[in-house]
Amino acid sequence: MENFQLQLFFQIIGIGSASGLLYHNDLLYLISDSSSFLYEYSINENELNKIALVENPEKNIPKKDKPDFESITLDGNKLLIFGSGSTENRDSLKTYHFSTKKIRAKDLSELYNKIKSQFSIQNDELNIEGVFYLNKKFYLFQRGNGKNASNGIFIVNKDKEIEIQFKKVELPKINNIQSSFTDAILVDETIYFLASVEDTISTYDDGEILGTFLGKMKLADFSIEETILISDKNKFEGITLYKKTENQLEFLLCEDNDTDVLESKIYKLTINK
Repeated sequence: MENFQLQLFFQIIGIGSASGLLYHNDLLYLISDSSSFLYEYSINENELNKIALVENPEKNIPKKDKPDFESITLDGNKLLIFGSGSTENRDSLKTYHFSTKKIRAKDLSELYNKIKSQFSIQNDELNIEGVFYLNKKFYLFQRGNGKNASNGIFIVNKDKEIEIQFKKVELPKINNIQSSFTDAILVDETIYFLASVEDTISTYDDGEILGTFLGKMKLADFSIEETILISDKNKFEGITLYKKTENQLEFLLCEDNDTDVLESKIYKLTINK
């Protein structure tokens, strides 16, 4: 991955603080950590549609009230959208069914409380930033920017949520500040993840952005094969596979600009396999 190309691909007007994205069937789906909409964007037509995730949805929700949707993943014919769990009002799972265009909701507080209890995580330290689903298991990526700075992956059996495993992951540093997960996806048997460095130990308050790494990890044992600093100024919070060839992978990335401006920049990252 040493040779990579990162470029601004396009901008979307109407969505701010983008926190996750997923490319599927020629459409780009986005979530925002300060909005209660799911956004569907046609790259070819430059059209943005809004899908309400709750009654009376809002575009710019105050920080203390926001549902903090940070993770989006595909499960068959539906999208799953996870709240981060970092406060009591951030523990919702929204499911969007492509066939019916309907939204269903599930309360994740029981699962998140089990995770905190089983692994001795403080209420203000749980922070789920990325999710993917494989073989009836959810892989939840914990952003370790609390006081204990413990990055890792919770593995939850969909049919037996009481069976939870945790794999701690050591991530690189900048200026002796620990990077932390911001998203992850699975491509074949490899996990590609984003880890940003922010000068804060809080899961709530923002800090100075020092950069973002792209990492490559084996699914079999979660060992990191390689990491590379792709930006020393951007806080990338979402990654999705855009194109795959024999020799290259193209990803789309979104960044959280931590402002109220309803504009999101989408970047294209190209790497060699």
